[in-house]
Amino acid sequence: MLNEFWESSGLAYRVIVFSAMGLLAVGLIMTIIGANVGNSGLMWAGMPFLGLGALLHVIGIGVRGREVRRRLRATQAKKS
Repeated sequence: MLNEFWESSGLAYRVIVFSAMGLLAVGLIMTIIGANVGNSGLMWAGMPFLGLGALLHVIGIGVRGREVRRRLRATQAKKS
């Protein structure tokens, strides 16, 4: 049933995952550049992006778990 993790995921999960990865990348880049050039404003401006990216990652885990549970229940209902 769930042969490939990414192929069996829904659109909502994919959007959340890519959004989380993008926000984490932006946050990391801003924080690293700010730290290296000594611009503490840029460094701290990247922190909310990191936090939001981490939050979206956790939400994505919940969405994926809900999808898997729903599909497993549907498969078990078909068998019985």
